[in-house]
Amino acid sequence: MATTAEIRLAMRTLRQNGCLDITILQCVSSYPAKPEEMNLLTIPDIARRFKVEVGLSDHTLGNHVSVAAVALGAKIIEKHLTLRRADGGPDAVFSLEPAEFKNLVSDIRDIEQALGKVKYGPGKGEQENIIFRKSLFVVKDIKKGERFTAENVRSIRPGYGLLPKFYRSVLGKKAKTDLEKGTPLVLKDIVKKEKRC
Repeated sequence: MATTAEIRLAMRTLRQNGCLDITILQCVSSYPAKPEEMNLLTIPDIARRFKVEVGLSDHTLGNHVSVAAVALGAKIIEKHLTLRRADGGPDAVFSLEPAEFKNLVSDIRDIEQALGKVKYGPGKGEQENIIFRKSLFVVKDIKKGERFTAENVRSIRPGYGLLPKFYRSVLGKKAKTDLEKGTPLVLKDIVKKEKRC
C-alpha cells in the first residue's frame, strides 16, 4: 500500500539510523490476494529504483506467484505457514501446510538454477543435438566441374554440412570433385576461385 514517497522516507529513516542492509518486499495486503492484484513487475522496478534487494510477501493461494517472483529477481519469499489448514484461523485459507511449503522451496531452487546466466549458443547438454540442425546436402549426383544449383543442393537434416546461410553463396559455384547424392556439402568440395580466360 506504500507510495514511492513513503518508501523513500522509510529508507531514509533506516539509513540515517545505521541500517544499510535493506530488502524491500512487494506486498499486496489482501487476504487472500488474487494473482491479478500482484503486479509482480514492480519487483524489478523496486530493485532498479531503490537500489536494494527485493522480495515478495505472498498472500496468494498456491506457489506459482512466489515462483514467478523469484524469476523476476525476488531474493526473499515470505509465505504464511500452518501445520494444518483444517485447524482454521484468520490466515489458514492462504497458508501453506509443511508439505506444500517444502514443494515451494523445491520449486524455487529449480527456478534459481534455471535462471542461470546470460548465455547464447549451444549449452553443454545440447552439443550432441547440433546434428539435428539443417545443413547443405547434395541431393543429386554431381560431376566434377558441374555447378551447384537449387536442383542439386538443399538445406536438410542432419547438420553435417555447411550451414544453410551459405546456400546462396554456394549456388553457381563448381564442384571440385564428383559428389554422390546424400553427401553433406563442405568447403573442400567447392572450387573457391575459377580461372578466367
